[in-house]
Amino acid sequence: MKNILLIASLVSFAFAGSAFAAGDAASGKEKSATCAGCHGMDGNSAAPTFPKIAGQGEGYLYKQLMEFKSGKRANATMMAMVAALSEQDMADLAAFYASQTGKSGKAAEDQVELGQAIYRAGNEGSGVAACAACHGPTGAGNPQARFPKLSGQHADYTVAQLKLFAKGERANDAGSMMRVVASKMSEAEMNAVAQYIQGLR
Repeated sequence: MKNILLIASLVSFAFAGSAFAAGDAASGKEKSATCAGCHGMDGNSAAPTFPKIAGQGEGYLYKQLMEFKSGKRANATMMAMVAALSEQDMADLAAFYASQTGKSGKAAEDQVELGQAIYRAGNEGSGVAACAACHGPTGAGNPQARFPKLSGQHADYTVAQLKLFAKGERANDAGSMMRVVASKMSEAEMNAVAQYIQGLR
């Protein structure tokens, strides 16, 4: 019950996010050449340490780019990449990648049972909230609240982000939502849920 109330209260923070400029996907495609080196031509990165951004929510992508630029989300590579981008550039890139189709991966079979349990129901004993409450049962996310699409995301990337949230080294989550959740997860739970997410489609 406490987890449900926490999620309900924090969702309001996400919906209170500022509006963003309308992006143009065609212009974004023209501006995406540099991004392709890590994220792939269509946003489906081949390397598991770089996130897949194809089909990601447009508002979420724009928010992340803006926060890399402001320093609210720290990553040396991304901060350098966005340094010269205007707000319109970032809106266009967000529109382009949001218009692409994400590719699913495959989950490690020995991790699916635990991963599915955490994703769908959380861990009441340790206070870990269900991932599905915000990211949806299929990992489609919630574009209106800017909760990201997770389905098909590389497990290595997901684990890395959970660990950053758990340590407080990533702090651009509304109301500390992800920091609270990740700090209560064991490494085994992180690995399992990341594998489950990788296989969602």
